[in-house]
Amino acid sequence: MTDRVKKLLAILQERKYRARRTHTKMDITDIAADKDQYMQIALLMETMLQAQKPWLVENDLFGFNRSEAEFPDIRLEDGTYLSAQRSKGNTCIDYEGVMAKGMDALLEDVRMHRQSAEGEQAQFYDAVILSIEAALDMADRYRAYAKEQGAQALYEALCQVPHNPPKNFHQACVFQKFLIFTLRCNRSEHMGIGRFDQYMLPYYLADKAAGKSDEALLEILEAYFISINMDTDIYDGQQQGDNGQSLVLGGYDKYGNDMYNGLSQLCMEASMELQLIDPKINLRVNKTTPVERLEYATRMTKLGLGFPQYCNDDVVVPGLIALGYSEEDAYNYAVAACWEFIIPGKGLDMVNIHSMKFPLELERALKEDLLNCDSFAAFMTCVKQKVYEACQAIIKRCNERSFAVSPYLSVLIQDCIGRGKDVYRGGAIYNNFGVHGVGIATAANSLMAVKQLVFDEKFCTAQELLQALEDNFEGHEVLRNRMLSCPQMGNNDDQVDDLAWELMDCFSENIHGKPNNKGGVFRAGTGTAQGMVYTAEKVGATPDGRKARDFFGSNFSPSLHSKVAGPLSCIQSFTKYDLKKAINGGPLTLEIHDTVFRHEGGIQKVAALVRAFIQLGGHQLQLNAVNRERLLDAQKNPQNYPNLIVRVWGWSGYFVELDQQFQDHIIRRTEFSV
Repeated sequence: MTDRVKKLLAILQERKYRARRTHTKMDITDIAADKDQYMQIALLMETMLQAQKPWLVENDLFGFNRSEAEFPDIRLEDGTYLSAQRSKGNTCIDYEGVMAKGMDALLEDVRMHRQSAEGEQAQFYDAVILSIEAALDMADRYRAYAKEQGAQALYEALCQVPHNPPKNFHQACVFQKFLIFTLRCNRSEHMGIGRFDQYMLPYYLADKAAGKSDEALLEILEAYFISINMDTDIYDGQQQGDNGQSLVLGGYDKYGNDMYNGLSQLCMEASMELQLIDPKINLRVNKTTPVERLEYATRMTKLGLGFPQYCNDDVVVPGLIALGYSEEDAYNYAVAACWEFIIPGKGLDMVNIHSMKFPLELERALKEDLLNCDSFAAFMTCVKQKVYEACQAIIKRCNERSFAVSPYLSVLIQDCIGRGKDVYRGGAIYNNFGVHGVGIATAANSLMAVKQLVFDEKFCTAQELLQALEDNFEGHEVLRNRMLSCPQMGNNDDQVDDLAWELMDCFSENIHGKPNNKGGVFRAGTGTAQGMVYTAEKVGATPDGRKARDFFGSNFSPSLHSKVAGPLSCIQSFTKYDLKKAINGGPLTLEIHDTVFRHEGGIQKVAALVRAFIQLGGHQLQLNAVNRERLLDAQKNPQNYPNLIVRVWGWSGYFVELDQQFQDHIIRRTEFSV
């Protein structure tokens, strides 16, 4: 780590620079109320950018740091504000295409299309033009400020980009920082970084050919990674850290060629040296991934950052092709904010538009149907009927939703400009909806308990079970203990695993591939996102012994109440299902005690677990190095742990900045010792 990088890292971690921000209330209703929907959004972006005053920290190579934290707004006729209707969604823009053209060429392309446009199309193009001009004005002000402050490297870069394509790696990173900054000022949330090691590779190789060393390029890269962390505390998300800045490395093309390269390795090195929450590293793998790479990635896991997250090309690519993505695009997949599989630059796949809550539907079936069922098969039919009804309601609700437009985002996604349509009006090439499947382990374990205790062993009657649930197990401790001792997911037990996959199949059959109102389809997924806490708070006691409002497991993982034999049995349980049928994403999440990583044998064992996961057909895997005692101490003494990083659900954040319920969830997860 160079002296420049050390100083930048210290500035970031001290957090004193945040005091430079202003918080100004900006209401532009008077100038925007009578404008069309596209122009209103463009004016909000222009106002936000005009409110930003350029500033740099010492040794700053990138700039584009927020000075104004608050967003402007427009009051609507019904008394609400436009911000409440702003469209949201996780996506990844066309970094490669945008940088190859430069913003001036993009602007000219829009102006050409505007010449023959009429009506709403003309409104759309006018708003896009204003948005690009506002963004370029911001870049020009930063260029002038950099020159005034003697930041020569940044000034020279801004003389080239973003108006024109970059010529070297530093310019390419400046261009990307400009795009991230302006998108955030457009209130475009959860913008992924995509396949950074692929679209940035030409600029990296150009510098290498010109004689620049890897050490010099690593300094630029580390300074860049620090730069994209500067404003994450004011990015929108459920918690600080939930900001979408996910970066994907490696992958395989359709000929089996390994795309991992020198820049991929440099990104891994930078992330391990800096140990920051962003960018979140995702590593694409398959059955031929060298074990040495898995061991190196395990050394990253050892640091406790919560990444890399592994994505298995052997499952993901055919799963995407089966959903209608072209082969070329499927092989080019990235991840959205957390773990959802998307095509960079071509899609507005609203990957977390809704969720199907397995325990909630099970609860409905218990209350409405259990007493009328004379066999477990009959009860299972009722549960699947509830899942079917929930899926139908989700499809109807999602297809009735309307979304605000986003002209600036549209210019950065194919092929909105060519089609003359906003990205939220069907302008993107892919317009699919993703639905999470929440709480599968809780539901499967509960079904197993019902089957075993009510129907097979007749340990209790249906009425007794329902009364115990109603009483939240108060006075029913013996029954609860029997519930907790029933077979549970994570132990490679076909009895309960088969019930889980029967539920998953029902969910997938009723969601996956169903048409939406954007010309796309619905995608089933295995993630929970914040549902592991927020949805769980709405569900009463369940027959697996879980008490009312207690947490679910994170994503596609065992219940927090399960006694799991070990990580291998857990992997075996969660790879039995054909995950190509639930390819919206959602990882198996395993916590491994940090003592495992303290010797080379432990590193090799963990890497072998990753290889087993790939070989068995898992689609996504998160491994987290944790220490429960340290987390408990951090809760009591947060001042001693300002930079302690943990994996939350599909992202990493600073432990002491999380709400206590998420801290508690992380502490309660199973720690394996491998």
